[in-house]
Amino acid sequence: MSNLSSKLNRRNVLKGTLAVAAAPAIITSANAQAKVHWKVQSHWPQASVSFKDSLGVLAAELKERTDGRFELEMLGAGEIAKGGEIYNIVRRGVVPMGTTSPAYNLAESELLPFYMGIPGTLREPWEAMHFTKNLGLEKAVNEQMRPKGVFYMADKAYPTEIVLKKKIEAGANLSGVKVRSAGDMLEYLQAAGFAPQQVAGPEIYQAISTGVVDGAHWGAAQGALSMKFWEVAPVHMKPSLLIANDVYIMNVAAYDKLPDDLKLIFTSLVEERYFRRSVQYQHQEAVALSNGVAKMGVTVERFPDDVLAKLAEASKAIMAKQAARGPLAKETSEKLTSLMKDLGYV
Repeated sequence: MSNLSSKLNRRNVLKGTLAVAAAPAIITSANAQAKVHWKVQSHWPQASVSFKDSLGVLAAELKERTDGRFELEMLGAGEIAKGGEIYNIVRRGVVPMGTTSPAYNLAESELLPFYMGIPGTLREPWEAMHFTKNLGLEKAVNEQMRPKGVFYMADKAYPTEIVLKKKIEAGANLSGVKVRSAGDMLEYLQAAGFAPQQVAGPEIYQAISTGVVDGAHWGAAQGALSMKFWEVAPVHMKPSLLIANDVYIMNVAAYDKLPDDLKLIFTSLVEERYFRRSVQYQHQEAVALSNGVAKMGVTVERFPDDVLAKLAEASKAIMAKQAARGPLAKETSEKLTSLMKDLGYV
């Protein structure tokens, strides 16, 4: 082979090698220009504080961090679906994403009651955050949910507190006190003697004002303020009965189609927002309750000791019931009990 032929062959090989080496960069660069528009069906009405401060902020920051390439179109509760219906429209791919509460679809996984929060167990949002992320609860939930076509990421850990039309006195007969609730809170309140009822978010205010129910919980102070519950139920009850998770639900197929860079930005942002939003929420809780007391005639009352004792017994029964749902539930209940022991609660 002549020197010229040898040089030409080496040059051709080199060109081919460079082309192959450059291909992933070219593909990645082209892929990086893809734009994504997701509709997000929220379980929060547009009037709810979390519609703006959770979903709204997430949408704004996602758009900013992706230079406008990934946009979320926010739909208030009921625009396509509400409550427990959101799980199914996300699973079927009608919309790629939603916001929801694990309480709406507890039958879908033995771990969802723990993801929602077991009433009467953990007492502070940081404890639920630690349990959800560091102790592996969310990861275990998604190992069960991904085969069904969806997965969850928590939005925030938040307190659940009841507002009522009238103060509860010690020894009162609670059977006539109708409280809007959801998930295990229904059983929890019933065990204490209340008459809980499930009412969708957009319908709660009317249900209280017309006497269908005598009170409700929608988060705690911020929920009561943003949903105007204090106008018709100005008695705010302490302590918190549940530390719960609000969550985002995503369609697995839609998520898997995201370009790698958008997937990374989205996942990292939602993860980051969980910690930022949970802490922010506690600050806003304090401000909301202070304003309610100072400007709206809200009174803060504590549940009588006899009611709290009934609630404590109900919590034990619910924990035992949920632990019996399966081996993963049993393991998770043991982790939760261990954490409660570390915290001095049991």
